Amino acid sequence: MTNNLTNSDLAPTPDDKRTWSMWNIAALWVGMAVCIPTYMLAAGMVSQGMNWWQAVLTVMLGNLIVLAPMILNGHPGTKYGIPFPVLARASFGTRGANVPAIARALVACGWFGIQTWIGAAAIYAIISTLGWITEDPETATIAWLGISPWQAACFVAFWLVHLAIIVTGINSIKWLETWAAPFLIASGVALLIWALVKVDDIGALFATKSTFDKPSDFWKVFFPQLTAMVGFWATLSLNIPDFTRYCKSQKQQAAGQLIGLPPTMTLFCFIGVIVTAATVSIFGEAIWNPVDLVARLGSKPVVVVSMIALLLATLSTNLAANVVSPANGFSNIAPRLISFRTGGIITCLVGVVIMPWRLMSDLGDYIFTWLIGYSALLGPIAGIMLCDYFILRRTRLDRDALYDPDGAHKGVNWRAMIVLVLSVLPNLPGFINAATNTAGTPEAHFSAFFDTIYSYAWFVGLPLAVVLYAILMAGRAKPMPRKFP
Repeated sequence: MTNNLTNSDLAPTPDDKRTWSMWNIAALWVGMAVCIPTYMLAAGMVSQGMNWWQAVLTVMLGNLIVLAPMILNGHPGTKYGIPFPVLARASFGTRGANVPAIARALVACGWFGIQTWIGAAAIYAIISTLGWITEDPETATIAWLGISPWQAACFVAFWLVHLAIIVTGINSIKWLETWAAPFLIASGVALLIWALVKVDDIGALFATKSTFDKPSDFWKVFFPQLTAMVGFWATLSLNIPDFTRYCKSQKQQAAGQLIGLPPTMTLFCFIGVIVTAATVSIFGEAIWNPVDLVARLGSKPVVVVSMIALLLATLSTNLAANVVSPANGFSNIAPRLISFRTGGIITCLVGVVIMPWRLMSDLGDYIFTWLIGYSALLGPIAGIMLCDYFILRRTRLDRDALYDPDGAHKGVNWRAMIVLVLSVLPNLPGFINAATNTAGTPEAHFSAFFDTIYSYAWFVGLPLAVVLYAILMAGRAKPMPRKFP
């Protein structure tokens, strides 16, 4: 192997470092799935007319669907011990792999900044409850930042916690996820029990009816929401090899994901729906944001402990979902210059530069629509990689060639790039409509037909990429003999 395409972080994981069991992978998913966006995920579905069980079942179905590419893309990680950017070299080329790697990295950087800001809000709520803050954030704002000194300090503090863990390496993230998982599950269940105890009529929490007049109205909401649900983890369905490369067997990586992903997402969305329904009875209004809810619990010790739980949930999600992938993606650009730690530091810096508090303030709720809309790009990337690995190469790769600048995968595979562009194009008009449809000033540049296509973005892009890639690469991508490796 030459060293201009590898370093100690991108090199195949040796057997003695494959220490992740089924429970480690399950704990990883619990740590990633238990977060504030998950808790609030069903809010959009309920606000559009679904009742509680329709929203929860939509979440469950979406996660069962995305579980399939998650397990499939995890296969080469476990079999060959390679991370996502290196696997992408098989289909996109040793240099072309930077396109999917950076595409995945950029959306992760956006989420990293937003999640860090959400965690900072929890810290701010804790010290406000303790009476340490006397400022009015509306009048004490730093002009060029757009936030108050205390808010800035909370953001920097939470940001530094991320940085400290990143510097210690991937094993510290494994340790955090493993120990955080049971605590996070217990915290969620405790919140559910609190809601059930505080309300006078438990049955009323489950009595909310959908507002659809006819079945066709339901399906018009269901399919876009299902696509958004799949898109929620479309990012991880690409870079899951970054974690499964540390697994001992295919059975463990698959079982760990099956145990950890769909049940956790479904449970916490259920908790979010039921607890929010309870807040209507308890506080007289629906409180979807758990940070706002916890701040109103009254008892200072309860508020502090609850906020710490929210902080841990945000930290565990952010590190695993939004640091590991961009760290490896940036490292793949120049392996000799950028290690995993350096890539992680770059991610942290980008997360600050984008000023996530301005993003959330200026774009409001639909910054999340934009980020989830990345499924229009990530779906085709997943389709290309799955077709290449399972259909054309039949899971048999020349691992050494993935690290050889003059080998079979050298340079850029322009066929993969053409397929990527063609598979994204059908969703582009709908994305432009969504991106320019700001509140109060709707503006559609393309017909509603493209909005319909865009509402199925992931389901359109992935199979289209599979078909086109199989056609363009027919006879060109050959599997290695069965004896390899």
